[in-house]
Amino acid sequence: MNPLLAAVRGRLIVSCQAYPGEPLRDPGTMCRMARAVAAGGAAGIRAQGLDDLRLIRAALDLPLIGLWKDGDGGVFITPTLEHALAVAETGADVVALDATGRPRPDGRTLAETVRAVHERTGRLVMADVSTYEEGVAAAEAGADVVGTTLAGYTPYSRTGPGPDLDLVARLARDLPVPVIAEGRIHTPGQAAEALRRGAHAVVVGTAITHPASITRWFAGAVADAAGPGE
Repeated sequence: MNPLLAAVRGRLIVSCQAYPGEPLRDPGTMCRMARAVAAGGAAGIRAQGLDDLRLIRAALDLPLIGLWKDGDGGVFITPTLEHALAVAETGADVVALDATGRPRPDGRTLAETVRAVHERTGRLVMADVSTYEEGVAAAEAGADVVGTTLAGYTPYSRTGPGPDLDLVARLARDLPVPVIAEGRIHTPGQAAEALRRGAHAVVVGTAITHPASITRWFAGAVADAAGPGE
């Protein structure tokens, strides 16, 4: 097994991202967030944006999964080969990209993109998928690792309040490459269950690094408990 993938086996990877317009949407802030979760025991970091990735790479030696979100619909996670090559140039160890069955903006197939990243940069590729069939196709296309990142985020995939652990289990059972559980993992129990279902590693983002969402969860629970005001 690749040494980098071996380093995160059975461990937690933390996604350090903030959405445009939010108070934390700043590369320096995300770098500090990455340093904070590293101090808490994260075995790896997943982050997006070229400036964020450069700063995090300079600050930490942990395995770094990089991506570049560009666009507002369809395929927007590292959508083209040019995006993928730019991510690799930041020093990220793994290039994450949309590996759903939807057309890529540059017209290349997933296999063509994966092959080019391997040949031109030597970086590993993480395929973000939403269904079992996409996971199988991504492994066949040469992806080094498959993530369930987009399960529930495509119009045709199964959605729910929590992670699709059945998908994690099926992919982990059938694929020849490691499977990383990601997407709507909001509790330590869910993260542990993902490993028990066969995940190689677990990525958690919102529940650790997105204060606005965490605050909404607590505020909603408190409001429900308080009941209607007088």
